Amino acid sequence: MITYDDNKLYYRYNHETVLVEPWGKNAFRIRAWKQGERPQENWALTESVSSLATLRKEDDVWIVTNGKLSIQLTSGGKLSAFNQKGKKLLEEYHRNRRDFKDPKCSAIEVEAREFRPIPGGNYHLTARFESLDAAEKLYGMGQYQQPYLNLKGADLELAQRNSQASVPFLLSSLGYGLLWNNPSVGRAVLGKNIMSFESYSSCCLDYWVVAGDSPAEILKGYASVTGTVPMMPEYGLGFWQCKLRYQTQEELLSVAREYKRRGLPLDVIVVDFFHWPRQGDWKFDPVYWPDPKGMVSELKKMGVELMVSIWPTVDKESENYNEMRECGYLSLCEKGIQIEQEYMGSTVFYDATNPEARQYVWNKAKTNYYDKGIRIFWLDEAEPEFSAYDFDNYRYHSGPVLQVGNIYPVCYAKTFYDGMAAAGQKDVVNLIRCAWAGSQKYGALVWSGDIASSFESMRNQLAAGLNIGLAGIPWWTTDIGGFHGGNPEDKAFRELFVRWFQWGTFCPVMRLHGDREPRQPQVGTIGGAPCRSGAPNEVWSYGPEVYDICVKYLRLRESLREYTRSLMAEAHNSGAPVMRTLFYEFPGDPVCWEVEDEYCYGSKYLVAPVLYPGQKTRRVYLPEGCGWTLMETGKDFPGGGWVKVDCPLDTMPVFVRKE
Repeated sequence: MITYDDNKLYYRYNHETVLVEPWGKNAFRIRAWKQGERPQENWALTESVSSLATLRKEDDVWIVTNGKLSIQLTSGGKLSAFNQKGKKLLEEYHRNRRDFKDPKCSAIEVEAREFRPIPGGNYHLTARFESLDAAEKLYGMGQYQQPYLNLKGADLELAQRNSQASVPFLLSSLGYGLLWNNPSVGRAVLGKNIMSFESYSSCCLDYWVVAGDSPAEILKGYASVTGTVPMMPEYGLGFWQCKLRYQTQEELLSVAREYKRRGLPLDVIVVDFFHWPRQGDWKFDPVYWPDPKGMVSELKKMGVELMVSIWPTVDKESENYNEMRECGYLSLCEKGIQIEQEYMGSTVFYDATNPEARQYVWNKAKTNYYDKGIRIFWLDEAEPEFSAYDFDNYRYHSGPVLQVGNIYPVCYAKTFYDGMAAAGQKDVVNLIRCAWAGSQKYGALVWSGDIASSFESMRNQLAAGLNIGLAGIPWWTTDIGGFHGGNPEDKAFRELFVRWFQWGTFCPVMRLHGDREPRQPQVGTIGGAPCRSGAPNEVWSYGPEVYDICVKYLRLRESLREYTRSLMAEAHNSGAPVMRTLFYEFPGDPVCWEVEDEYCYGSKYLVAPVLYPGQKTRRVYLPEGCGWTLMETGKDFPGGGWVKVDCPLDTMPVFVRKE
């Protein structure tokens, strides 16, 4: 049975209800559930929208239209999406015999919307779609450790891991975007024959689809329903210095003083993990950090902000453990011992899905960090495989046991966003290594996690950074040089470091980080002191040749400050990525949909990172429709063709757009 009521189209058949509802400009939200009342959660679709649809009926097909997008619903329950030109964008994969007039009527009995019951009352849900065009290109979906920009053919886990961020918004070259609006752990298979999305535990199939004439229009529509980032504060536009951990207050201050002595730009320096007595204390260890307020004051006089790492883990020996357990602020284990992680202590995660727990943690952070002048938080989720595998053993506060693994980083960022906003800070930055759809509006600056120090890893990060921007997360950064290993005295690693540093100059946030070799000696025996740090990781740590190159690119980043600020304003206003694929800027140039190793920094600069060891020249495609000037030499080139340019160690090819 099909009905239309209050701007909504309903289909009901054999205990299933399907709701097609206009949701934002040129967009529809589609939900399906079995029996009972319609689920009320909006998940990522938090922004207020008002949309009106028009309805018409042709034979036994109902057609509802909202701007540039129309949804067709057949009497057999099959949904298809078309743009304003009548081009089919999306079609459910139905293989059954409920509609003999369907040319794909089949006896194999595969449902487009499959509800497989699981213990506890929820379903293992699957949504299946036709692959309408083998040449279709698919982008977005967050951050995955693989080198492919075009995700057609990819099999993606929908879960959070260290260096993997599942943000299930898909942008298609056919002219649509699709958000799988379900925070459950699951799977997306973007196959040549079938595209499918799975939720391993949920009660409602939920997705949102939007049409647009360009990638920019599609992403703007997506941002209008999920939110945009705040405006990036001034300190986010320059250079950030970090390493595995500075072990003492004096060590950190000596590094900041040296940057200033050398006249080098420095906006942020980072106090990483185990600066606390125990996990869950959320304060500086007074033995090694005796005067945090004085430290922050000295840094501010140098024009440097301090970022501090916050972990969600609570040690059983922490001063806050007993109170948090008594109040129900810790993640609840359905069976077994209430310990999630054993890393320098037996710890349990605070329950970021509980608003009261969020407020409790923020109150601790406010007293011990924010009130001492710290305005930037590194929300390190420890080992977020926790959210990928164990959330089916934890209780979600609005209902029964439910996998909400991918929503955890959103709640985690919300802890600090809400707290800082309540304290009067408008422009919030939370460095976080996992995100989900909508994380951007909580000031989430995603970094690509604990990655390898290799050229192969660097190539993965380029694809990751571009795709997460297309998934609606414009603030992104990566550990310059990679995280794991790398000896500053090693010639091969110095080459990798230089190439990564050059590329980092044209990332949304330029941040030097890593766990270098050899390890430093332990500074003490109590609190976090047994957690040793890596070798020095400052720009002067890699020898005079590398230092001179770093200084060149630090000066370049500083010269781009005004321009970078304008890109951050675009991201805030419309959701535009800061790092942009060539096809985002030049959607009418077919070659731009093929190139995966170049990108645009905003609309003005074309960046061609050097991604292989020993490379001294590289081939660069210059999009058609404008001219280009090579930044290093000032030489002009026409657009619409390939050029070969030199890239000695001290140079990464960057072209300036000429209108």
